Amino acid sequence: MSGLSEISDPRSRQPGRPASGAPLAAVVFLCAMCAGLSWLVYTSFRIDVGSGEIAILLKKIGKDLPNSEEVAPSGEYKGIQKDVLTEGRYFYNPYVWSWEVIRQVEIVSGEMGVKISLTGDDLGYGEFLALTEEGGVPITKGIMPGVLNPGRYPINPHLFAVEVHKPVTIPAGFKGVMTNLAAPLADDPNQLLVPPGKRGVQELALEPGTHYLNPYVQRVDLVDCRSQRFNLGEEGDMGFPTKDGFWVSLDGVIEFRIQPEKAAEIYVLFNQASNGPTIDKEIVETVIMPNARSFCRLQGSNASGREFIQGVTRTKFQESFEKSMREACQPLGIEVIQALITTIRPPDKIADPVRKREIAKQQELQYQQQKLQQESEQKLAVEKAMVQQKQALVVADQEIVKVVTTALQEQEVALTRASEDLAVAQLKLEASVDEAAAIGAKGKAAADVVRFDNQAQAAGWKKAVDAFSGDGQGFAQYVLYEKLSASYRRMMVNTADSPIMQIFASFADSAAAASGRTVQPATGPATTSPVTTTSAP
Repeated sequence: MSGLSEISDPRSRQPGRPASGAPLAAVVFLCAMCAGLSWLVYTSFRIDVGSGEIAILLKKIGKDLPNSEEVAPSGEYKGIQKDVLTEGRYFYNPYVWSWEVIRQVEIVSGEMGVKISLTGDDLGYGEFLALTEEGGVPITKGIMPGVLNPGRYPINPHLFAVEVHKPVTIPAGFKGVMTNLAAPLADDPNQLLVPPGKRGVQELALEPGTHYLNPYVQRVDLVDCRSQRFNLGEEGDMGFPTKDGFWVSLDGVIEFRIQPEKAAEIYVLFNQASNGPTIDKEIVETVIMPNARSFCRLQGSNASGREFIQGVTRTKFQESFEKSMREACQPLGIEVIQALITTIRPPDKIADPVRKREIAKQQELQYQQQKLQQESEQKLAVEKAMVQQKQALVVADQEIVKVVTTALQEQEVALTRASEDLAVAQLKLEASVDEAAAIGAKGKAAADVVRFDNQAQAAGWKKAVDAFSGDGQGFAQYVLYEKLSASYRRMMVNTADSPIMQIFASFADSAAAASGRTVQPATGPATTSPVTTTSAP
């Protein structure tokens, strides 16, 4: 007892000793309890809506819903609420609200969605589209008009169901005939096509491409507008009886296509047993084959069997067949591109002889064509020769013109040069006349000078001769002696018969004759005196 009293008595504690740990643990426990309660409250009230998710709210308290309602019309009622929570963090009282986080409606690429309203009034008889208010809020249950393009949508699954469909894809070469399934009836129900906004097949067809259309509102049927080929022999023996009772079989190819602007009308007319792209089969059975048989039987019965072996009749039949098919199909919106008769098989009984006859005719025509060809070649050769001749004449004419032109040019140049030479010659002639006059005057003057000189010299000689008493011989001897005397220094001569002395003797004779004396010739032996003569040059 004493030990317990000491422990419990606070006065018995020693100074500096710590108090008991019980109050501290209580504090820690209280703090932990507060934190736990806070975390519990935080996590209980918190709503985390992730990316691509929505939260559907359910109210636990409020007015009770009518038996006909499944979703609360407003926030005052219990039950599932219309509005949903999108991505984010929200805090709601879990005692008042409960919630469910689900994925949003996602429409992937290449698809589309159709909304179906699950709430509202029931539709009337024959109606299937939901009536909506302004803003697209549905009033009744049913299919909502319009579609959901690829993407994500926060749609409350308790309000709307979403169906996924493929969009309408119209390939190239096709047309999409659109039928309006949910619209007011047309004013005139007896028309094949209805105007836009009315129930029935629309006048305007869709072009190739991808179209997002509500399949419950608008139905699209494909019509192939490409070229189609059909063999007449596919439906069995295609033939007709001729005028003479023979059966002629034939085969051919018809290529046709539906006119794109009349695709809707043709779809309505010929969509009896087939549908969409196979409508061409109905066209063949109801349009192509009946018109082909009708033409062959009507036109074929107008000719005999052997005429169909001839090329002319077959050609005319082919041309008429193609023309008739186009005229019959064009008003119906079917364009016949070509209609060819590939084979015509007449009966063998007439085919062989007629064929031989036709072959002979064809050979005759061939020979005639060859003859005409040879004549044409002959004419062509003549024409070529004429052309060559004309070309040669043209070349010759060109050469003649060239030569004449060159000659005229040379003539003009020669005339120009001759005129220039004539002018120069005239100038030279005038200069020559003047020069001749000058030369004549100069010659006359020179002659006068010579004459005057001669006269003066003759006068001098006359005076000199007069000095010798008119003896010219004596004057000549004087001149000779004068000339010789200046040239000789010494002479060695024979005084008796020396030739040089004879020269001097002749002068002595002349002098004696002039003076009236007689000279005797030298007699006796000749004496010689050697004399050395030195002549100065």
